[in-house]
Amino acid sequence: MAGMLQMRRSRGAFSGFLLILLGLWGALIPFVGPYFHYAYTPDTGWTYNTARLWLELLPGAAVFLGGFLLMIARRRHTALFGALLAAAAGAWFTLGTMLSPLWNHHVTLGGSPAGSTVYTRIMEQLGFFSALGVVIVFIAAAAFGRIASVPAGIRTVEPVTETIPADRIDDEDTQTLPTRTPAATTPTTPTTPTTTFTPTAKTEDTQSIG
Repeated sequence: MAGMLQMRRSRGAFSGFLLILLGLWGALIPFVGPYFHYAYTPDTGWTYNTARLWLELLPGAAVFLGGFLLMIARRRHTALFGALLAAAAGAWFTLGTMLSPLWNHHVTLGGSPAGSTVYTRIMEQLGFFSALGVVIVFIAAAAFGRIASVPAGIRTVEPVTETIPADRIDDEDTQTLPTRTPAATTPTTPTTPTTTFTPTAKTEDTQSIG
C-alpha cells in the first residue's frame, strides 16, 4: 500500500514552482503595484484593508502553500491536496470580486482599476484577478492530472530468475555426447612394381645327344 502512495518529487516540482511565483504575485501586487502605476484603488503602496485580505492575501497564501506542497511532496495524497488547494484559490481569484456583493451589501469588494487608460484598466483587471485565477487553475489542474495518472507510484524492479524443476529435465539432455577421436592415419610407402624375368631354355639345348 505504501508503494501505491509514493511518487517521484519531480512530478510536481515544476508546477509547484510556478504556483509559488503566481501566489506571491497575487498576494503582493496590490501592495507594490502602485509604485509602477499598476494598481487597484486605493492606489497607494502597502495599504491594507479587509478587501485585500479576503480577495488577494488569503488566496495568494493558499496558492503559495499548494505550490510548496507540490514541490516537496513524496506521497500522492499530499501532492493532490496541494494541487486542489491551489486550484480552489485560483478559482477564488477569478470569482471573488463577482461574489463579494452577496455579503457586502451589494457593493463589490476590491476597489476598481486605477489606470488612466482603457488598456491599462483591462490589464489591471486581468493581472489582479481574472487571468491570474485562470492561469493558476490551469497549472494546478495539469499537476493534479499528471500525479493522478500514475497510480502505482515508484515501482521496484526485481530480477526474475527462472528455475526448471528437476523432474522436467530429460535424461537425454543431461547425457554427454561421446567425443569422437579422429582415426590415426599411417603414412603409406609407395611400392615399386617388380618384374621377374625367367629365362626359357631352348629346345635344342634340352635334347639328348643321341
